[in-house]
Amino acid sequence: MPPIDVSVVYAGENDVVRVALVLPDGACLGDALAASGLVERYALGDVTGRTGVYGRLRGNDEPLQQGDRVEIYRPLRADPKVSRRQRAKRRPR
Repeated sequence: MPPIDVSVVYAGENDVVRVALVLPDGACLGDALAASGLVERYALGDVTGRTGVYGRLRGNDEPLQQGDRVEIYRPLRADPKVSRRQRAKRRPR
């Protein structure tokens, strides 16, 4: 089988980094993370539960396909539901 082209993307506080990779067919998300080096470069620690493919959460054992975009997500600063309630309270009626 031919190798597959994938990219790994991380949006940091001030920049967005994209690493293009060529991996062997049958590679999984964990393989792409390791090959990209982004977890180590940005000292992200354990990214379990904070990775996905095209906006959908996926685990490290998720098989990749040609052209997939692996994404590393940052933790949320605030709970979206709490933030919305606070904005609604401040809005005049």
